Amino acid sequence: MQKHLANSQRLPFIWLALLILVCQALLPAPLVAQEGVATVRLDGRTLFRIGANDELEARPRARQIEKQLAAVLETPQGISRARIEKAGEDGENRQISVAGRQLVEVTSMDAEANGAAIDPLARQWAALIDGALATAVQRRDSERGRFITSVQASVETAFARLLESAIDIIPRILASLLVLLLFWGLAAGVRALMRMIFRRLSDDRTVENLVRQVSYYTVWLLGLIVAASAFGLEPGTLATGLGLTSLALGFALKDILSNFVSGLLILTLRPFKLGDQIIIGETEGSVERIELRATQIRTYDGRRVLVPNAETFTSRVTNNTAAPIRRGKVVCALGYDVDIDATAQIMRQAAQDTPGVLATPSASVRLNDLGTSELVFEVEFWCDSRRSDFVITASEVRKGLVAALRAAGVGLPDQAKQHLVLHAPKG
Repeated sequence: MQKHLANSQRLPFIWLALLILVCQALLPAPLVAQEGVATVRLDGRTLFRIGANDELEARPRARQIEKQLAAVLETPQGISRARIEKAGEDGENRQISVAGRQLVEVTSMDAEANGAAIDPLARQWAALIDGALATAVQRRDSERGRFITSVQASVETAFARLLESAIDIIPRILASLLVLLLFWGLAAGVRALMRMIFRRLSDDRTVENLVRQVSYYTVWLLGLIVAASAFGLEPGTLATGLGLTSLALGFALKDILSNFVSGLLILTLRPFKLGDQIIIGETEGSVERIELRATQIRTYDGRRVLVPNAETFTSRVTNNTAAPIRRGKVVCALGYDVDIDATAQIMRQAAQDTPGVLATPSASVRLNDLGTSELVFEVEFWCDSRRSDFVITASEVRKGLVAALRAAGVGLPDQAKQHLVLHAPKG
């Protein structure tokens, strides 16, 4: 018991720690600030890191520089030292060229990102390029060396880029998982809180089920949005992407969305509630649970059936327990030699005296049909609408009718037809 209390006292601190970690993950960090930076490599070895310019993002710009360096190495005998020239409309940028090929244009944004003036930064990059090209030429002094260097460079570049991507994406994944874990706890807490509130304020389980599910999935939706933001997806970009794919998603998720909306309408309009005994198509039983996707019904033989809410909402639903009482009917066929009025009075009294039959409304007997060799009587009575009570009461009415008719000396046919109608007759 003490251990359980200690764990319960520790639980708020655990959630507080998770909240702090999530907030730290969502705050700007140096790594996040460098998301727009890419690494320029030659033979898999890092030269320098570069950002975006007015025309290209960081990664395409770095790949373009790497392609130019590879093109320079195609003619190693013509390689010269890197040249730095002024570029741009007002000469504010610096262009680094090798063997007549323009490799990279150093901009003021590059200088600001690296914390240096533009001229020293251009000289530094030019020196790095000269050193890397000299090493690359030495490694390609033969065809065998060229082949080995190309394979080695491809492998090293692939692993370096994989590591760079992992360093960039793993913190985002961890932050998203922490957000989802936090909101999972919040959703479970909100659902438990709604359960406690409704236990004190109301006994309506259907309304409780609606509020609990809507609040639970609302918290989850907010968690997914925050997790997407922690992963690096901007809400505007996410909304644009969903808008562009809404048509395809509409077709793909048509049935799911239809069931979801139908579930909300069922829980709101409440054509039936938990515990009601209903008939949907060929399925008959007691409503155990109304979810946003399907309605769970327990049949009278103990099986559980999940009926999609779209089908439930658009089908004809018979609610046998919407009213507390229900009318039953037993059909009894007798010969033409009976006294109709006296026999009807005997059957009415027998039905009325049966345990489970309500005194009001009282039982009634009608001569329903004149058969070829029999008179068809309908004995109607009212009882509890629950199926178990209804079936047992109807059985007792049958037994009471047979006993009363025999006691009165009314002869029964050899093949007496008795039929129980489980639904209220028309008219």
